[in-house]
Amino acid sequence: MKKIIPIITNKFLLAGVFFIVWMLFIDQRDYFQQKERRDELYKLEQKKAYYQKEIDKTRKELGDLQNSPAALEKYARERYLMKKDGEDIYIFEDSTTAKK
Repeated sequence: MKKIIPIITNKFLLAGVFFIVWMLFIDQRDYFQQKERRDELYKLEQKKAYYQKEIDKTRKELGDLQNSPAALEKYARERYLMKKDGEDIYIFEDSTTAKK
């Protein structure tokens, strides 16, 4: 018992324990808040990669539309249901994705 008391009352040990408790729980930039921010940063980087891929895909599509009349016609027919004179358009909906 007498050997434990000097170790517990050691000022360096107390200062170290106090510092660790302070940094983990009390500080403005505590460990748990840093972990949350790291997770949020990871999610934002994933979103950034997704949107960057979508931007690249859209730029490629725009380049095709500006340079190719056939691609422009295909885009107009698919997106805006445009048709030539004398044509009939039939739209088929997938019954598995239709709302009930």
